[in-house]
Amino acid sequence: MKQWHADLVRPLATVDTLGAFYRGLRWMGMDGTVLDVPDRPALEEAFGRPTGGRGDGAFPQVRKVSLVELGTHVEVALACGGLHEGEQTLARQLFDRIPADALLTQDRGFFCYADWKDLMARKIQLLVRVKNSLVLKKVRVLSDGSYIAKIYPTTYARQKDRDGLEVRVIEYTLNDPQRTGHGETHRLITTLLDPLQYPALELITGYHERWEIELVFDEQKTHQDPVRAEKPAQLRSETPDGVRQELYALSLAHFVVRSLMVEAARPLQLDPDRLSFTGCFRVLKCRLPECQHQTPHSFADWYAALIEELQDEQLPPRRHRINPRVIKRKRSKWPKKRDQHKSPPRLTKPFADTIVMAN
Repeated sequence: MKQWHADLVRPLATVDTLGAFYRGLRWMGMDGTVLDVPDRPALEEAFGRPTGGRGDGAFPQVRKVSLVELGTHVEVALACGGLHEGEQTLARQLFDRIPADALLTQDRGFFCYADWKDLMARKIQLLVRVKNSLVLKKVRVLSDGSYIAKIYPTTYARQKDRDGLEVRVIEYTLNDPQRTGHGETHRLITTLLDPLQYPALELITGYHERWEIELVFDEQKTHQDPVRAEKPAQLRSETPDGVRQELYALSLAHFVVRSLMVEAARPLQLDPDRLSFTGCFRVLKCRLPECQHQTPHSFADWYAALIEELQDEQLPPRRHRINPRVIKRKRSKWPKKRDQHKSPPRLTKPFADTIVMAN
């Protein structure tokens, strides 16, 4: 399954695919998730079980890090391991699969100097959120309020100004109290140093494309292979190799659905994420038994009818929306979900209108 995934799955967007490119650079994202596996000793030994002050978790969990083409939701590559393996460690296994024309977005948990240097050497463009604790001294301020700074491997290297790598820093706040992160300073760093060719406002709004990867995880975990009474964990395999095989199999099946959605969206000049994954997935499940493949002509007729039906699964325009970073079951660092977090009022301003440059 792993070899089939490597041979078959690839980025699907072309320069004409809406929402897939930014000034000639392909939007790519990298992020991680965890999935529950059956409560078996072999799986607990292989992957580990979450622990906390309230006791051990109900199920062992496998960690997965994915490289996703954000415009099409294609999971180009994945790496899986145990809970003891960090996301950075798994992410390094994916570096060879990053397309040469990528603009790679990552959350702040992925940043480290060594990986940044490695990806720069591969000529991969980066747009990464970083923690506010990272020391970034201004070298020069640019015309749009962003500034050039250097990142270093160690504090000593920073003091001696050795092995520094120039990055462009974009700092901003949000002036909408309804927005998560209102009143906080947000920081992005990027290899795109030219403020005229790559304006800060475009990069700030574009960075939010990274959240498309969360929809990929939702498609796979919630809709493609939902929890059922006879399958309480998110995966069903009861051996470590079976779990790994299942992850690649689910990703291959997801690629089939997403590739069909790209084909359906292309003649309509439609952004592929404006088609409903759930709707297209159900259509495909219904139409597969009817597939006529005895002759090329019969298969072509079936395929054309399938694409036409998928084109009917269009979603309405996305509304402005926000989800507080809270959970209903308190088992992490995020605040507990309470009544005031349910059904928040609709936002009144688009995201771009809430940005206030810090400089």
